[in-house]
Amino acid sequence: MRLLLIADTHVPKRARDLPARLWDEVGDADVVIHAGDWVDPSLLDALEARSKRLVACWGNNDGAELRRRLPERADVTLGGVRFTVVHETGAATGREARMAALYPDTDVLVFGHSHIPWNTRAKSGLRLLNPGSPTDRRRQPFCTYMTATVADAALSDVVLHKLERHA
Repeated sequence: MRLLLIADTHVPKRARDLPARLWDEVGDADVVIHAGDWVDPSLLDALEARSKRLVACWGNNDGAELRRRLPERADVTLGGVRFTVVHETGAATGREARMAALYPDTDVLVFGHSHIPWNTRAKSGLRLLNPGSPTDRRRQPFCTYMTATVADAALSDVVLHKLERHA
């Protein structure tokens, strides 16, 4: 099962649309995971229409309609791997231990908010992934997103992809 992980798209404030390369990835993915900060519901509509399956939450920049349509926390089991999707996780210092305590029944926590890519594992085994942002790099050298694979009840092939430009 091929996964596409994105967050902090901020469309149309930071970009008019997602980069074309990312839309290609949407078509190739079995599941698209979005960790919040959509900004406008039209992107949610477009991803729902073009994704085979979408798992998503709202972020702190998302208004009433997005909060009505999406949960603050999305939990899903994909191929035997338990995922939780949230937008914010607080400070980077101590993140692994805090999140392991908050989400003891989760194998992979996908989050956003910072626009800083993150790929670590807590002592408990919890995997923490932040795909960064495909449209707003902030202080990062590139805009980014992630892909991964779930097979045989395990997450593998986690890749951070760099985008040179956005729409």
